[in-house]
Amino acid sequence: MWRILAVAAVLTFAGPIPPGFGPALAQGVGAASAEEPGVERVGVEKAGVEVAPLAAPDAFSTPGRDTGLPQSLWRGASGDTLATVLPKLAARPLNPAAAALARRLLATGAPGPEGLGPDPATLTARAKALTALGEPKAAAAILARAPGLDRNAELSQAAAESALLSGDDASACAVAEALTVGRSDVYWLRLRAYCQATGGHADQAQLTFDLAQAQAKDPIYARLMGSKLAAAGDPGAASLRNGLDYALSRSLGLDLSAAKASPDVAVAIAAPGTAAAEPSWTIPDGGSDALAAARALAAGAALPPELETRLLDAAVKAEGPLRAPAQAGALYVAAYAGAATPDLRGRLAALAVPEGHTPAGRNLALTQAGEGKLMGETAMLALWACAEAGPGGLAPAERARIIQALRAAGLDADARNFAVEGLLALK
Repeated sequence: MWRILAVAAVLTFAGPIPPGFGPALAQGVGAASAEEPGVERVGVEKAGVEVAPLAAPDAFSTPGRDTGLPQSLWRGASGDTLATVLPKLAARPLNPAAAALARRLLATGAPGPEGLGPDPATLTARAKALTALGEPKAAAAILARAPGLDRNAELSQAAAESALLSGDDASACAVAEALTVGRSDVYWLRLRAYCQATGGHADQAQLTFDLAQAQAKDPIYARLMGSKLAAAGDPGAASLRNGLDYALSRSLGLDLSAAKASPDVAVAIAAPGTAAAEPSWTIPDGGSDALAAARALAAGAALPPELETRLLDAAVKAEGPLRAPAQAGALYVAAYAGAATPDLRGRLAALAVPEGHTPAGRNLALTQAGEGKLMGETAMLALWACAEAGPGGLAPAERARIIQALRAAGLDADARNFAVEGLLALK
């Protein structure tokens, strides 16, 4: 018993380890010497306790919300792929199935790829992507716990904007107040003027507003903030260029629906203070096999083998303008369900669906990541294809490969979403 107490004292001791304690601690709790007969050795191994070092927090450790994805999400993932794809998710529109996948992926708190660390640029890119995808509240939760937030102006601005877009003005003002670098930049002057005005410090707000306008004139901000400071007059139309404009317009009681919103603000207005909704598929009435497959996939049900057989049969026989949609639909179903028999594989091989625009190396990486059950990397490679698909969207071959890889990696719900989305888009 005295040994247990001694080790406990060492573990809580704030200063240097006293002489003689080091060797005893190194030998383990139950180390017994020849001079101590009758003392049973109860080491870590015998006690069955597994000891592992705690991983240091990184840019993906903090959760934005509960997503149901595992802590092993980024196991084996390529840091290079993550660094390439992450900025694209904030800058380019995504199809609904891809946006849902990206939201869950980026809101998950799990150790990132090996060697990532608490990189501020990655944290900022993660938060900006979540905000652009309709999750400003999740982005704000992540950035509120970011290490060194007060020493990084770019990271702090992302935190302030996500808080403003989620309706949490107090948190945005706290970020502005805590900042220790770049405080004289015009964004921070404008935000502090707003915070001082809402906090009832009109004289300070007027002075800060004047400093901001002297540094860079902004007629829209001047119109809105001027009305806020005067507590009178016509502020004019709402402005929704960014989170600060949104907060100002909202605080003035302006009609937000009449203003043209930037993408980030548009998603915040669509569902203020809540997470963006997951895809909800409306399957039209009809008895076609493609619609039957879409209904089963959307409901999370198993696909009947005979349904896949009929779709592949019809796809092989289709001609003229019916050929392309028939073969694409069959390809989506086979990508999800697999072609389990020689007969089905023969029909699948006979389809003449051409390759898409994704480079062969990226396609190979996607397939291998899926087969290796590397969830995070598979998802990022799929999102890469979606972000670069352009206005025409994914080619059928690209969508089918994504469906197959996502299901293989264990992202079944997302594989179903991609399949249903593709089946409903068939003309």
